[in-house]
Amino acid sequence: MKNTFLNVLVSVIAGGLAAYGVVKLAARNEGSAVVRDSSGRVVETRTVNLADSDYPDFTYAAESAVDAVVYVEVTTQGRSQYQNIDPFFRFFFGEQNSVPQSRDVRASGSGVIIRQDGYIVTNNHVVENASSISVTLNDNQQYDATVVGTDPVTDVAIIKVDATGLPTIEMGDSDALRLGEWVLAIGSPLTLRSTITAGIVSAKGRSIPGGNDGEFKIESFIQTDAAVNPGNSGGALVNKRGELVGINTAIVSQTGSYTGYSFAIPVNMVKRVAEDLMDFGTVQRALLGITMGTVDRKIAQEMKLSSVSGVFINEVLPGSAADQAGLRQNDVIIAIDSVAVTDAASVQARVSAYHPGDQAQITFIRDGEQQTVTVTFQAASPTGSAAPIEGTTEFYGARLRSASPDRLRELGLRSGVEIVAVGEGKMAEAGAPVGGIIVYVNDASVSRPEDVVSRARRAGRSVYLEGIDANGKTFYVGFGK
Repeated sequence: MKNTFLNVLVSVIAGGLAAYGVVKLAARNEGSAVVRDSSGRVVETRTVNLADSDYPDFTYAAESAVDAVVYVEVTTQGRSQYQNIDPFFRFFFGEQNSVPQSRDVRASGSGVIIRQDGYIVTNNHVVENASSISVTLNDNQQYDATVVGTDPVTDVAIIKVDATGLPTIEMGDSDALRLGEWVLAIGSPLTLRSTITAGIVSAKGRSIPGGNDGEFKIESFIQTDAAVNPGNSGGALVNKRGELVGINTAIVSQTGSYTGYSFAIPVNMVKRVAEDLMDFGTVQRALLGITMGTVDRKIAQEMKLSSVSGVFINEVLPGSAADQAGLRQNDVIIAIDSVAVTDAASVQARVSAYHPGDQAQITFIRDGEQQTVTVTFQAASPTGSAAPIEGTTEFYGARLRSASPDRLRELGLRSGVEIVAVGEGKMAEAGAPVGGIIVYVNDASVSRPEDVVSRARRAGRSVYLEGIDANGKTFYVGFGK
Protein backbone atom coordinates (compact mmCIF):
# COMPACT_ATOMS: atom_id res chain seq x y z
CA MET A 1 0.00 0.00 0.00
CA LYS A 2 2.84 2.31 0.92
CA ASN A 3 4.67 1.45 -2.35
CA THR A 4 1.52 2.12 -4.35
CA PHE A 5 1.12 5.49 -2.67
CA LEU A 6 4.76 6.40 -3.43
CA ASN A 7 4.38 5.36 -7.05
CA VAL A 8 1.28 7.54 -7.40
CA LEU A 9 3.09 10.46 -5.71
CA VAL A 10 6.12 10.10 -7.99
CA SER A 11 3.82 9.93 -11.02
CA VAL A 12 2.01 13.07 -9.92
CA ILE A 13 5.28 14.94 -9.37
CA ALA A 14 6.69 13.73 -12.69
CA GLY A 15 3.52 14.70 -14.47
CA GLY A 16 3.60 18.10 -12.80
CA LEU A 17 7.21 18.67 -13.83
CA ALA A 18 6.38 17.64 -17.38
CA ALA A 19 3.46 20.04 -17.42
CA TYR A 20 5.72 22.77 -15.96
CA GLY A 21 8.22 22.12 -18.73
CA VAL A 22 5.53 22.46 -21.35
CA VAL A 23 4.23 25.67 -19.75
CA LYS A 24 7.75 27.06 -19.46
CA LEU A 25 8.52 26.22 -23.09
CA ALA A 26 5.25 27.76 -24.20
CA ALA A 27 6.02 30.90 -22.20
CA ARG A 28 9.44 31.25 -23.80
CA ASN A 29 7.93 31.20 -27.27
CA GLU A 30 4.75 33.09 -26.46
CA GLY A 31 3.81 35.53 -29.21
CA SER A 32 2.00 38.07 -27.03
CA ALA A 33 1.68 39.35 -23.49
CA VAL A 34 -1.35 40.94 -21.85
CA VAL A 35 -1.41 44.02 -19.63
CA ARG A 36 -4.11 44.20 -16.96
CA ASP A 37 -5.46 47.13 -14.95
CA SER A 38 -5.91 47.16 -11.15
CA SER A 39 -9.19 45.22 -11.45
CA GLY A 40 -7.61 42.47 -13.55
CA ARG A 41 -9.19 43.44 -16.86
CA VAL A 42 -7.09 43.08 -20.01
CA VAL A 43 -6.35 46.58 -21.32
CA GLU A 44 -3.62 45.89 -23.88
CA THR A 45 -1.90 43.06 -25.73
CA ARG A 46 1.78 43.46 -26.63
CA THR A 47 3.98 41.44 -28.94
CA VAL A 48 6.82 39.65 -27.18
CA ASN A 49 9.42 37.13 -28.37
CA LEU A 50 11.35 35.10 -25.82
CA ALA A 51 12.97 32.63 -28.21
CA ASP A 52 16.67 31.87 -27.69
CA SER A 53 17.42 33.21 -31.17
CA ASP A 54 16.25 36.69 -30.12
CA TYR A 55 18.91 37.11 -27.44
CA PRO A 56 21.04 40.24 -28.07
CA ASP A 57 23.48 40.00 -30.96
CA PHE A 58 24.80 43.43 -31.92
CA THR A 59 27.43 42.40 -34.44
CA TYR A 60 25.36 43.20 -37.52
CA ALA A 61 24.23 46.60 -36.21
CA ALA A 62 27.74 47.55 -35.10
CA GLU A 63 29.50 46.46 -38.27
CA SER A 64 26.94 48.03 -40.61
CA ALA A 65 26.82 51.41 -38.82
CA VAL A 66 30.33 52.09 -37.53
CA ASP A 67 31.81 53.22 -40.86
CA ALA A 68 29.27 56.05 -41.13
CA VAL A 69 30.25 57.55 -37.76
CA VAL A 70 33.14 60.02 -37.86
CA TYR A 71 35.50 61.73 -35.46
CA VAL A 72 35.11 65.52 -35.46
CA GLU A 73 37.93 67.77 -34.23
CA VAL A 74 37.13 71.45 -33.81
CA THR A 75 39.38 74.45 -33.31
CA THR A 76 37.99 77.60 -31.72
CA GLN A 77 39.66 80.83 -30.78
CA GLY A 78 39.74 81.09 -27.00
CA ARG A 79 40.32 84.13 -24.84
CA SER A 80 43.66 84.42 -23.11
CA GLN A 81 43.58 84.79 -19.34
CA TYR A 82 45.59 87.97 -19.87
CA GLN A 83 43.29 89.44 -22.48
CA ASN A 84 41.92 92.00 -20.03
CA ILE A 85 45.28 92.66 -18.37
CA ASP A 86 45.31 95.70 -16.12
CA PRO A 87 46.64 98.90 -17.80
CA PHE A 88 48.91 99.34 -14.73
CA PHE A 89 50.96 96.28 -15.80
CA ARG A 90 50.94 97.36 -19.44
CA PHE A 91 52.52 100.65 -18.38
CA PHE A 92 55.51 98.83 -16.86
CA PHE A 93 55.93 95.92 -19.29
CA GLY A 94 54.72 97.47 -22.55
CA GLU A 95 52.36 96.12 -25.22
CA GLN A 96 55.16 94.39 -27.13
CA ASN A 97 55.84 92.06 -24.20
CA SER A 98 52.22 91.31 -23.40
CA VAL A 99 50.79 87.80 -23.65
CA PRO A 100 48.92 87.08 -26.94
CA GLN A 101 45.28 88.10 -26.78
CA SER A 102 43.90 84.73 -27.89
CA ARG A 103 44.90 81.12 -28.37
CA ASP A 104 43.52 78.16 -30.27
CA VAL A 105 41.40 75.75 -28.26
CA ARG A 106 40.76 72.24 -29.56
CA ALA A 107 37.80 70.05 -28.76
CA SER A 108 36.33 66.91 -30.27
CA GLY A 109 33.03 65.18 -30.87
CA SER A 110 31.39 62.85 -33.32
CA GLY A 111 29.23 63.00 -36.43
CA VAL A 112 27.15 60.75 -38.68
CA ILE A 113 27.40 60.71 -42.49
CA ILE A 114 23.88 60.98 -43.89
CA ARG A 115 24.67 61.51 -47.58
CA GLN A 116 27.36 60.00 -49.79
CA ASP A 117 28.35 63.43 -51.08
CA GLY A 118 29.76 64.49 -47.72
CA TYR A 119 26.87 65.80 -45.58
CA ILE A 120 27.36 64.99 -41.89
CA VAL A 121 24.98 65.59 -38.98
CA THR A 122 26.39 66.48 -35.56
CA ASN A 123 25.49 68.66 -32.57
CA ASN A 124 25.40 72.44 -32.71
CA HIS A 125 27.40 72.59 -29.50
CA VAL A 126 30.18 70.52 -31.10
CA VAL A 127 30.85 72.99 -33.94
CA GLU A 128 29.61 76.23 -32.39
CA ASN A 129 32.08 79.13 -32.93
CA ALA A 130 34.50 76.82 -34.77
CA SER A 131 37.31 78.48 -36.73
CA SER A 132 38.21 75.15 -38.35
CA ILE A 133 36.77 71.62 -38.42
CA SER A 134 38.53 68.36 -39.25
CA VAL A 135 36.71 65.08 -39.88
CA THR A 136 38.34 61.66 -39.67
CA LEU A 137 36.55 58.59 -41.06
CA ASN A 138 36.70 55.12 -39.57
CA ASP A 139 39.28 54.14 -42.24
CA ASN A 140 41.48 57.09 -41.12
CA GLN A 141 40.80 59.27 -44.16
CA GLN A 142 40.82 62.89 -43.06
CA TYR A 143 38.98 65.90 -44.50
CA ASP A 144 38.46 69.56 -43.72
CA ALA A 145 34.79 70.39 -43.12
CA THR A 146 32.64 73.50 -43.36
CA VAL A 147 29.44 74.37 -41.50
CA VAL A 148 26.33 74.22 -43.71
CA GLY A 149 23.86 75.30 -41.04
CA THR A 150 23.11 75.08 -37.33
CA ASP A 151 19.97 75.00 -35.21
CA PRO A 152 20.59 75.83 -31.53
CA VAL A 153 16.91 75.21 -30.78
CA THR A 154 17.33 71.45 -31.31
CA ASP A 155 21.15 71.34 -30.99
CA VAL A 156 21.50 69.95 -34.52
CA ALA A 157 24.13 71.04 -37.05
CA ILE A 158 25.12 69.97 -40.57
CA ILE A 159 28.72 70.07 -41.75
CA LYS A 160 30.12 69.02 -45.14
CA VAL A 161 33.33 67.55 -46.49
CA ASP A 162 34.45 67.59 -50.10
CA ALA A 163 34.12 63.90 -50.90
CA THR A 164 31.86 61.42 -52.70
CA GLY A 165 30.98 57.76 -52.27
CA LEU A 166 31.13 57.94 -48.49
CA PRO A 167 29.53 55.25 -46.31
CA THR A 168 26.13 56.27 -44.96
CA ILE A 169 23.69 54.96 -42.40
CA GLU A 170 20.05 54.13 -42.97
CA MET A 171 17.62 56.22 -40.94
CA GLY A 172 15.05 54.44 -38.82
CA ASP A 173 11.84 55.59 -37.13
CA SER A 174 12.38 56.96 -33.62
CA ASP A 175 8.62 57.08 -33.01
CA ALA A 176 8.58 53.28 -33.34
CA LEU A 177 11.15 52.76 -30.57
CA ARG A 178 9.85 50.75 -27.63
CA LEU A 179 10.82 51.03 -23.98
CA GLY A 180 13.38 48.37 -23.18
CA GLU A 181 14.53 48.04 -26.80
CA TRP A 182 18.26 47.50 -27.27
CA VAL A 183 20.27 50.36 -28.78
CA LEU A 184 23.95 51.04 -29.50
CA ALA A 185 25.80 54.33 -29.03
CA ILE A 186 28.63 54.84 -31.53
CA GLY A 187 31.12 57.70 -31.35
CA SER A 188 34.50 58.88 -30.10
CA PRO A 189 34.28 59.35 -26.32
CA LEU A 190 37.41 60.80 -24.75
CA THR A 191 39.00 60.67 -28.28
CA LEU A 192 38.63 56.85 -28.35
CA ARG A 193 37.47 56.61 -31.97
CA SER A 194 34.73 54.26 -33.16
CA THR A 195 33.71 53.17 -29.67
CA ILE A 196 30.49 51.14 -29.41
CA THR A 197 28.44 50.73 -26.24
CA ALA A 198 25.08 49.06 -25.67
CA GLY A 199 22.03 49.80 -23.55
CA ILE A 200 18.27 49.94 -23.65
CA VAL A 201 15.76 52.71 -24.29
CA SER A 202 15.09 53.87 -20.73
CA ALA A 203 12.49 56.51 -21.56
CA LYS A 204 11.13 58.61 -24.42
CA GLY A 205 10.08 62.25 -24.63
CA ARG A 206 12.48 63.25 -21.87
CA SER A 207 13.57 66.76 -20.87
CA ILE A 208 16.97 66.98 -19.23
CA PRO A 209 16.62 67.70 -15.48
CA GLY A 210 17.98 71.18 -14.84
CA GLY A 211 19.26 71.32 -18.41
CA ASN A 212 17.12 74.15 -19.79
CA ASP A 213 19.92 76.72 -19.66
CA GLY A 214 19.28 78.13 -23.10
CA GLU A 215 21.14 75.47 -25.11
CA PHE A 216 18.25 73.04 -25.51
CA LYS A 217 14.83 74.47 -26.34
CA ILE A 218 12.83 71.67 -27.96
CA GLU A 219 13.38 68.74 -25.64
CA SER A 220 11.91 65.33 -26.37
CA PHE A 221 14.96 63.16 -25.93
CA ILE A 222 15.45 59.41 -26.08
CA GLN A 223 16.92 58.39 -22.73
CA THR A 224 19.21 55.37 -22.70
CA ASP A 225 21.66 53.69 -20.34
CA ALA A 226 24.21 53.07 -23.12
CA ALA A 227 27.49 54.54 -21.85
CA VAL A 228 28.09 58.00 -23.35
CA ASN A 229 30.96 60.31 -22.42
CA PRO A 230 32.36 63.66 -23.63
CA GLY A 231 33.22 63.13 -27.29
CA ASN A 232 30.12 61.04 -28.00
CA SER A 233 28.19 64.22 -28.79
CA GLY A 234 26.95 64.14 -32.37
CA GLY A 235 27.44 60.39 -32.67
CA ALA A 236 24.92 57.72 -33.60
CA LEU A 237 22.31 55.91 -31.57
CA VAL A 238 21.27 52.86 -33.60
CA ASN A 239 18.83 49.98 -33.15
CA LYS A 240 19.58 46.27 -33.58
CA ARG A 241 19.05 46.57 -37.33
CA GLY A 242 21.82 49.18 -37.55
CA GLU A 243 19.35 51.99 -38.33
CA LEU A 244 19.98 55.49 -36.99
CA VAL A 245 17.34 56.31 -34.36
CA GLY A 246 18.99 59.25 -32.62
CA ILE A 247 21.94 61.62 -32.31
CA ASN A 248 23.67 61.40 -28.93
CA THR A 249 23.81 64.83 -27.37
CA ALA A 250 24.04 64.95 -23.57
CA ILE A 251 24.47 63.11 -20.29
CA VAL A 252 23.16 63.75 -16.79
CA SER A 253 26.15 63.61 -14.50
CA GLN A 254 27.53 65.35 -11.44
CA THR A 255 31.07 64.63 -12.58
CA GLY A 256 30.84 65.40 -16.31
CA SER A 257 31.36 61.74 -17.21
CA TYR A 258 28.95 58.84 -17.67
CA THR A 259 27.04 57.86 -14.54
CA GLY A 260 24.06 55.98 -15.88
CA TYR A 261 21.90 57.94 -18.32
CA SER A 262 22.41 59.64 -21.64
CA PHE A 263 20.14 61.47 -24.07
CA ALA A 264 19.75 61.46 -27.83
CA ILE A 265 17.79 63.68 -30.23
CA PRO A 266 15.18 61.48 -31.98
CA VAL A 267 16.09 60.86 -35.62
CA ASN A 268 12.63 61.92 -36.80
CA MET A 269 13.38 65.39 -35.45
CA VAL A 270 16.92 65.28 -36.83
CA LYS A 271 15.69 64.39 -40.35
CA ARG A 272 13.32 67.34 -40.39
CA VAL A 273 15.97 69.83 -39.21
CA ALA A 274 18.74 68.37 -41.41
CA GLU A 275 16.63 68.66 -44.56
CA ASP A 276 16.01 72.35 -43.90
CA LEU A 277 19.64 73.07 -43.07
CA MET A 278 20.83 71.37 -46.27
CA ASP A 279 18.16 73.06 -48.41
CA PHE A 280 17.98 76.54 -46.87
CA GLY A 281 20.82 76.88 -44.34
CA THR A 282 18.22 77.63 -41.64
CA VAL A 283 15.23 75.80 -40.17
CA GLN A 284 11.78 76.67 -41.49
CA ARG A 285 9.99 76.22 -38.16
CA ALA A 286 6.24 75.67 -37.88
CA LEU A 287 4.19 77.48 -35.25
CA LEU A 288 0.88 76.34 -33.73
CA GLY A 289 0.19 79.48 -31.71
CA ILE A 290 -0.89 78.41 -28.22
CA THR A 291 0.33 78.64 -24.66
CA MET A 292 -0.15 75.40 -22.79
CA GLY A 293 0.30 73.40 -19.62
CA THR A 294 0.52 69.71 -18.78
CA VAL A 295 -2.63 68.02 -17.46
CA ASP A 296 -2.23 66.85 -13.86
CA ARG A 297 -4.71 65.18 -11.50
CA LYS A 298 -6.16 68.46 -10.25
CA ILE A 299 -6.74 69.78 -13.76
CA ALA A 300 -8.18 66.44 -14.87
CA GLN A 301 -10.70 66.59 -12.00
CA GLU A 302 -11.62 70.22 -12.68
CA MET A 303 -12.15 69.55 -16.39
CA LYS A 304 -13.79 66.19 -15.73
CA LEU A 305 -11.29 64.32 -17.89
CA SER A 306 -11.22 60.53 -17.95
CA SER A 307 -7.41 60.37 -17.66
CA VAL A 308 -4.39 62.42 -16.67
CA SER A 309 -3.04 62.82 -20.19
CA GLY A 310 -2.50 65.57 -22.74
CA VAL A 311 -1.96 69.32 -22.54
CA PHE A 312 -4.54 72.02 -21.85
CA ILE A 313 -4.55 75.28 -23.78
CA ASN A 314 -3.98 78.33 -21.57
CA GLU A 315 -4.46 80.73 -24.44
CA VAL A 316 -4.91 80.71 -28.21
CA LEU A 317 -2.99 83.52 -29.89
CA PRO A 318 -5.23 85.67 -32.11
CA GLY A 319 -4.71 85.00 -35.80
CA SER A 320 -2.52 81.96 -35.15
CA ALA A 321 -2.82 78.57 -36.81
CA ALA A 322 -4.63 77.23 -33.75
CA ASP A 323 -7.05 80.17 -33.76
CA GLN A 324 -7.86 79.73 -37.44
CA ALA A 325 -8.45 75.99 -36.88
CA GLY A 326 -11.00 76.72 -34.13
CA LEU A 327 -9.07 75.63 -31.03
CA ARG A 328 -10.02 77.44 -27.83
CA GLN A 329 -8.79 78.13 -24.33
CA ASN A 330 -9.22 75.10 -22.01
CA ASP A 331 -9.28 72.60 -24.89
CA VAL A 332 -7.12 69.58 -24.02
CA ILE A 333 -4.92 68.34 -26.88
CA ILE A 334 -4.36 64.59 -26.69
CA ALA A 335 -2.89 63.75 -30.13
CA ILE A 336 -1.36 65.27 -33.26
CA ASP A 337 -1.87 63.17 -36.41
CA SER A 338 -2.88 60.23 -34.18
CA VAL A 339 0.38 60.40 -32.17
CA ALA A 340 -0.39 60.87 -28.47
CA VAL A 341 1.03 63.93 -26.71
CA THR A 342 1.49 63.93 -22.95
CA ASP A 343 3.15 67.24 -22.11
CA ALA A 344 4.29 70.55 -23.60
CA ALA A 345 7.63 69.06 -24.68
CA SER A 346 5.92 66.33 -26.71
CA VAL A 347 3.69 68.92 -28.41
CA GLN A 348 6.76 70.99 -29.31
CA ALA A 349 8.50 67.89 -30.64
CA ARG A 350 5.53 66.93 -32.80
CA VAL A 351 5.05 70.45 -34.19
CA SER A 352 8.77 70.68 -34.97
CA ALA A 353 8.35 67.78 -37.39
CA TYR A 354 6.22 69.95 -39.70
CA HIS A 355 7.03 72.72 -42.16
CA PRO A 356 5.10 75.99 -42.35
CA GLY A 357 2.07 75.35 -44.54
CA ASP A 358 1.84 71.66 -43.57
CA GLN A 359 -1.45 70.39 -42.20
CA ALA A 360 -2.11 68.11 -39.25
CA GLN A 361 -5.07 66.60 -37.46
CA ILE A 362 -5.33 67.85 -33.87
CA THR A 363 -7.35 65.59 -31.57
CA PHE A 364 -8.63 67.35 -28.45
CA ILE A 365 -11.25 67.19 -25.72
CA ARG A 366 -13.74 70.02 -25.23
CA ASP A 367 -16.49 69.85 -22.59
CA GLY A 368 -15.87 66.14 -22.17
CA GLU A 369 -16.21 65.31 -25.87
CA GLN A 370 -13.38 64.24 -28.16
CA GLN A 371 -13.09 66.26 -31.37
CA THR A 372 -10.66 66.66 -34.28
CA VAL A 373 -9.72 69.72 -36.34
CA THR A 374 -7.29 70.30 -39.20
CA VAL A 375 -4.63 72.92 -38.52
CA THR A 376 -2.37 74.58 -41.12
CA PHE A 377 0.89 75.56 -39.46
CA GLN A 378 2.28 79.07 -39.76
CA ALA A 379 5.91 80.15 -39.95
CA ALA A 380 8.33 82.19 -37.91
CA SER A 381 9.53 85.21 -39.85
CA PRO A 382 12.81 84.79 -41.79
CA THR A 383 14.46 87.48 -39.67
CA GLY A 384 14.35 85.19 -36.66
CA SER A 385 11.59 87.12 -34.90
CA ALA A 386 8.32 85.37 -34.15
CA ALA A 387 5.57 86.09 -36.67
CA PRO A 388 3.85 89.41 -35.85
CA ILE A 389 0.75 88.94 -33.70
CA GLU A 390 -1.79 91.71 -33.18
CA GLY A 391 -1.40 93.50 -29.86
CA THR A 392 2.14 92.25 -29.17
CA THR A 393 5.55 93.94 -28.94
CA GLU A 394 8.76 92.56 -30.46
CA PHE A 395 11.62 91.94 -27.98
CA TYR A 396 14.86 90.26 -29.07
CA GLY A 397 13.00 87.96 -31.48
CA ALA A 398 10.13 87.27 -29.05
CA ARG A 399 6.61 88.69 -28.94
CA LEU A 400 5.33 90.14 -25.66
CA ARG A 401 2.02 91.45 -24.32
CA SER A 402 0.56 92.40 -20.95
CA ALA A 403 -0.64 89.35 -19.06
CA SER A 404 -4.41 89.08 -18.68
CA PRO A 405 -5.97 89.50 -15.21
CA ASP A 406 -7.19 85.87 -15.27
CA ARG A 407 -3.68 84.61 -16.08
CA LEU A 408 -2.13 86.71 -13.31
CA ARG A 409 -4.75 85.52 -10.84
CA GLU A 410 -4.12 81.90 -11.83
CA LEU A 411 -0.39 82.26 -11.08
CA GLY A 412 -0.87 84.45 -7.99
CA LEU A 413 0.83 87.49 -9.53
CA ARG A 414 -0.05 91.20 -9.31
CA SER A 415 1.52 92.18 -12.64
CA GLY A 416 3.63 90.79 -15.42
CA VAL A 417 4.26 90.51 -19.16
CA GLU A 418 3.49 87.34 -21.12
CA ILE A 419 5.92 85.76 -23.60
CA VAL A 420 3.56 84.98 -26.49
CA ALA A 421 6.21 83.53 -28.85
CA VAL A 422 10.02 83.35 -28.85
CA GLY A 423 10.99 83.18 -32.55
CA GLU A 424 14.71 82.54 -33.09
CA GLY A 425 16.42 85.56 -31.54
CA LYS A 426 18.25 86.06 -28.25
CA MET A 427 15.18 85.24 -26.17
CA ALA A 428 14.95 81.83 -27.86
CA GLU A 429 18.69 81.24 -27.52
CA ALA A 430 18.49 82.01 -23.80
CA GLY A 431 15.64 79.53 -23.29
CA ALA A 432 12.77 81.94 -22.59
CA PRO A 433 9.61 79.81 -22.11
CA VAL A 434 6.58 80.41 -24.32
CA GLY A 435 3.61 81.21 -22.09
CA GLY A 436 5.86 82.39 -19.26
CA ILE A 437 5.13 85.63 -17.39
CA ILE A 438 8.03 88.08 -16.98
CA VAL A 439 7.81 89.67 -13.53
CA TYR A 440 11.20 91.39 -13.20
CA VAL A 441 13.76 92.79 -15.64
CA ASN A 442 17.13 93.44 -13.98
CA ASP A 443 15.34 93.31 -10.59
CA ALA A 444 12.75 95.95 -11.55
CA SER A 445 9.08 94.89 -11.73
CA VAL A 446 7.27 95.20 -15.07
CA SER A 447 3.59 95.23 -16.05
CA ARG A 448 3.64 96.22 -19.75
CA PRO A 449 5.77 95.17 -22.74
CA GLU A 450 6.99 98.78 -22.93
CA ASP A 451 8.41 98.38 -19.41
CA VAL A 452 10.41 95.33 -20.48
CA VAL A 453 11.81 97.10 -23.55
CA SER A 454 12.62 100.24 -21.55
CA ARG A 455 14.37 98.39 -18.72
CA ALA A 456 16.40 96.34 -21.18
CA ARG A 457 17.40 99.46 -23.12
CA ARG A 458 18.70 101.11 -19.93
CA ALA A 459 20.61 97.99 -18.88
CA GLY A 460 24.39 97.88 -19.13
CA ARG A 461 25.82 94.82 -20.83
CA SER A 462 23.31 92.15 -19.82
CA VAL A 463 19.57 91.68 -19.51
CA TYR A 464 18.20 89.41 -16.78
CA LEU A 465 14.57 88.28 -16.68
CA GLU A 466 12.76 86.54 -13.84
CA GLY A 467 9.25 85.15 -14.01
CA ILE A 468 6.83 82.24 -13.77
CA ASP A 469 6.47 79.69 -16.56
CA ALA A 470 3.23 78.09 -17.81
CA ASN A 471 3.54 75.34 -15.18
CA GLY A 472 3.88 77.79 -12.29
CA LYS A 473 7.65 77.34 -11.84
CA THR A 474 10.15 80.19 -11.51
CA PHE A 475 12.41 80.74 -14.51
CA TYR A 476 15.50 82.91 -15.00
CA VAL A 477 16.75 84.07 -18.40
CA GLY A 478 19.83 86.14 -19.17
CA PHE A 479 21.68 87.30 -22.27
CA GLY A 480 24.13 89.95 -23.42
CA LYS A 481 22.95 93.04 -25.28
